Amino acid sequence: MDSSNAAIERNGNLTTSGQSQNSTDKDRPLFEDVRFLGRLLGEVLREQQGDAVYDVIERIRQTAVRFRREDDKEASQALEKRLRELSPELTVSVVRAFSYFSHLANIAEDRHHNRRRRIHALAGSAPQPGTIAYAIERMREQKNVSATRKMLQKFFDDALIVPVLTAHPTEVQRKSILDAQHDIARLLAERDQELTARERAQNEAVLRARVTSLWQTRMLRDARLTVADEIENALSYYRATFLAEIPALYADIEAALAQHGLPTRLPPFFQMGSWIGGDRDGNPNVTAETLDAAITRQATVIFEHYLEEVHKLGAELSVSNLLAGASDALLALADASPDHSPHRTDEPYRRALIGIYTRLAASARVRLGEGVVAVRSAGRGAAPIRATPYADAAEFTRDLNVLIESLAQNHGASLAAQRLSPLARASEVFGFHLASIDLRQSSDIHEAVVAELLARGGVVADYASLDEAQKRDVLLKELGQPRPLRLPYAQYTDLAKSELGVLEAAREIREKFGARAVRNYIISHTETVSDLLEVMLLQKETGVLQGCLGRKDDAARDGLMVIPLFETIADLRNAPVIMGEFFALPGIDKLIENQGNEQEVMLGYSDSNKDGGFLTSNWELYRAELALVALFKERRTTLRLFHGRGGTVGRGGGPTYQAILSQPPGTVDGQIRLTEQGEVIASKFANAEIGRRNLETVVAATLEATLLPHENAPAQLPQFEATMQTLSDAAMAAYRALVYETPGFTDYFFSSTPIAEIAELNIGSRPASRKLQDPKHRKIEDLRAIPWGFSWGQCRLLLTGWYGFGSAVTAYLDEAGSDAERTRRLAALRKMHKTWPFFKNLLSNMDMVLAKTDLAVASRYAQLVSDKKLRKLVFDKIVAEHERTCHVLTEITGRSERLSDNPLLARSIKNRFPYLDPLNHLQVELLKRHRAGEENLQLPRGIYLTLNGIASGLRNTG
Repeated sequence: MDSSNAAIERNGNLTTSGQSQNSTDKDRPLFEDVRFLGRLLGEVLREQQGDAVYDVIERIRQTAVRFRREDDKEASQALEKRLRELSPELTVSVVRAFSYFSHLANIAEDRHHNRRRRIHALAGSAPQPGTIAYAIERMREQKNVSATRKMLQKFFDDALIVPVLTAHPTEVQRKSILDAQHDIARLLAERDQELTARERAQNEAVLRARVTSLWQTRMLRDARLTVADEIENALSYYRATFLAEIPALYADIEAALAQHGLPTRLPPFFQMGSWIGGDRDGNPNVTAETLDAAITRQATVIFEHYLEEVHKLGAELSVSNLLAGASDALLALADASPDHSPHRTDEPYRRALIGIYTRLAASARVRLGEGVVAVRSAGRGAAPIRATPYADAAEFTRDLNVLIESLAQNHGASLAAQRLSPLARASEVFGFHLASIDLRQSSDIHEAVVAELLARGGVVADYASLDEAQKRDVLLKELGQPRPLRLPYAQYTDLAKSELGVLEAAREIREKFGARAVRNYIISHTETVSDLLEVMLLQKETGVLQGCLGRKDDAARDGLMVIPLFETIADLRNAPVIMGEFFALPGIDKLIENQGNEQEVMLGYSDSNKDGGFLTSNWELYRAELALVALFKERRTTLRLFHGRGGTVGRGGGPTYQAILSQPPGTVDGQIRLTEQGEVIASKFANAEIGRRNLETVVAATLEATLLPHENAPAQLPQFEATMQTLSDAAMAAYRALVYETPGFTDYFFSSTPIAEIAELNIGSRPASRKLQDPKHRKIEDLRAIPWGFSWGQCRLLLTGWYGFGSAVTAYLDEAGSDAERTRRLAALRKMHKTWPFFKNLLSNMDMVLAKTDLAVASRYAQLVSDKKLRKLVFDKIVAEHERTCHVLTEITGRSERLSDNPLLARSIKNRFPYLDPLNHLQVELLKRHRAGEENLQLPRGIYLTLNGIASGLRNTG
């Protein structure tokens, strides 16, 4: 997203620091919105904090802007001096002011993004990349109508696209803040309409009130975020975006297909997933109780939505059969209704809807209990709300379709379009469960529980000591046994009871809400085939997996799909071997056949990056995907890749459209799941229009990657891949030399970033490390990859998005042996960038990260390292690698300025820096005081606020 620079002036007005005079007309509304919101913030700040505080903040802003514009060292020194002299209380006010400006600027640029798209639509512009219309146009250009129709029909019949919402340990937004920002965005959008002077003044008054509310709302949590809080945060995006926009997305796709005479009734190929409440890996706070709480809250939200929509339909569909006909099926539905009011005898749709409402209410009651979901009166004269509950959501959908078909047959199709059809679509997509909850746990936990079961059952005394072949033999034998392994009167550890309890809860949830409610089990740190079999055995012991492995008369079936997560570089390299051996086991072929001849594999971006660096992580993911495609094709099994992407480039983030299109050939094929994490969820889905666009982008990219000729297979692909392998080896060596082989690097990292404070503060429910971190024995290996990357973003180095590339390319060119050979190698790299989408996307993401990297600010964080020799050793290495990376990137792309192909984004990033600088400088000062033992409650509060502001300002690299 892009935004202009903006500043609060002494008179309370906001200027664009001279930028608006040089901007194109199309961006002027953006500048005006930023100016307007900044003025409101200035007025609120002056009103709430007084002139003295306002003046301090303004002087800091002016100094920061002067430093950035003029590279004025005196300004830099003055800025540091001003910030050091602030009291803890005044520091908090300064941090809040600059943080809120970042939030308001984000709202303005999101609004501008929606505005520009609407202008293009009104002007009849050609479809833009990332839209369904664009994808279909491309297909029509390359295929005849008949071929296009068949390909699209098959695509939608076979496709499964699932964004999966996850919480993470650096989530820094409170739901109250998100709600206030949502209101501000809505009110700002109203100002694009024709308003009277009175309406405009009223709009401004309400906006000022919401900015005041924002200022007066506590940004901090009194207690650490719980899993229940994370569940509620995620559900807010369903109310704001998904419940309305996903059915609208289906309708828009069907309309685009209909324009070309293509299939128009789509199956529910696009669904939602969630890890919140089921992801136990490294989070002891997730239990059977939290899983049950998650599905209960999800089901409550969707039942409330259905009931409210059916109630509104009852008011809207006042169709009389004295004036319009009705189908026999609709009349039968009306006759089955408990409503016998004489006032509605000629209104079959209303009577049918009352019947649907009573059955829906009964369905909620039987699944959730009495009083969980608010139920309206069915209307005057209606029987008490007692009816036969729906067996499943499909029955509810069928009843809604009876109404839709009857209206269509009797000249009332338009009556279904606004609410009834979207409701029927929602019921197909969300069911009674809203989103499928994945279970996830680490393989070592599974091994410990299985070992305990086997020992108590007298099967194997020390399972953990067996080699891999022996483990497989034991597990396969137990999976083939019809009898349970657990003893009814034996005592088991709390760990075993907890892990088995989660699966027992999953079985009960599936019985209540259907198999889609919980259908996947992710196995973190999958390193062997036995890691998969252990989870299958635990499922069998808890009744989730039915039947026995290898038995023809009672084959294994109906369990959760066991999904290996390959995370580290070594794991990615072993992935095809492990899956090949898994497929070869007796009985597995029948199991996979029973799960639709599909098998999912999850790839971890964050941990592979932390393990091997940015370049090697991307390359090993690419190689693993190609190898898996070949294996699954040989076995004639559908491969669905689950991409564990984070928001930052270092964790697989970056523009989703380009990321999907740059996947290796054959790896998408209509099937894809991908994670959406943390603050990125807010930036993508808090605004309904932005959310709708992001959802469409995923579908459009998947469609293009599946059906259009793949562009990342240039003639020189074998040579390109060989070059990439050479670069990857060198990049990984350079990265690991810094992170894992430099003595004292761990101490440098913990001192020069806010990682320790991230672990301390009330940010997320999940610990920042998988293991307790003793300062004397802490290891980078034990850190979760998310706070690792988040910390590098906070100190503005963003090392996870570029380190190692410069050394790799420099070595590759320097080893040429002659000027002619060096020229040839550089030309090859330029050709790779020009013709290979994988490499082009890699460099594009790195270019963006480098544009947001700031060594001057990072040097301030380096001063937090008390060991001067260590500080100089590590920081000098980082600076040298940064210089190498920027130099070789310029040589390859031919562009010396970062983001030169995206000037608006470049200007946005550059103009944000003056408002991030004070936050960074204050964070360093607060960290110093906090670590020195200064006791003031404002210190941790100020640190937390800086985390929020910096993450907001950096957006997709925060």
